[in-house]
This record gives sequence, C-alpha cells and structure tokens, in this order.
Amino acid sequence: MLKKIGRLFVIKTRFEACLIIYALAVGAMARGAAYIDHYPGIGGKLLLVACTGSVFLAGAKIFDCLRYEQAAAAPKDAG
Repeated sequence: MLKKIGRLFVIKTRFEACLIIYALAVGAMARGAAYIDHYPGIGGKLLLVACTGSVFLAGAKIFDCLRYEQAAAAPKDAG
C-alpha cells in the first residue's frame, strides 16, 4: 500500500515534469512580487531575478534526471 502511495510522488513523464515546473514558477513569481513590494529598488529586482533563475535551474535538473532515469530503464525493458 505504501508503494502505491509513494508512486504518486514520482515524476514519470515530461508532461508531469512540466506541471511541476509550472507550479514552481508560479510560486517563485509570487515570492518575487512580494520581494519587489518589500524591498523597492534594485534589491527587490535582484531577488526577483534570483527566484526566477532558481526555477530555470530546478527545471533543467528535473528534465536531466528524468532523461537519465528513462535511459537507465530502457535496457531493462528491451532485455
């Protein structure tokens, strides 16, 4: 039963990865908007850029890991 629940938290397809990255981006932009309000000027803008940059890095890592896992599973399915 725990394995079935655990499978819900595993990213299996690129579509699921895109949904996760979208959710991260929405949250990051909300946090960035709060930084702009709280820290007016260049400081807030730099924090906004840091929030968006972190989403780019996380998204790239998710896609790389997904590609690696699919490549590792491919020989098992073929043989």
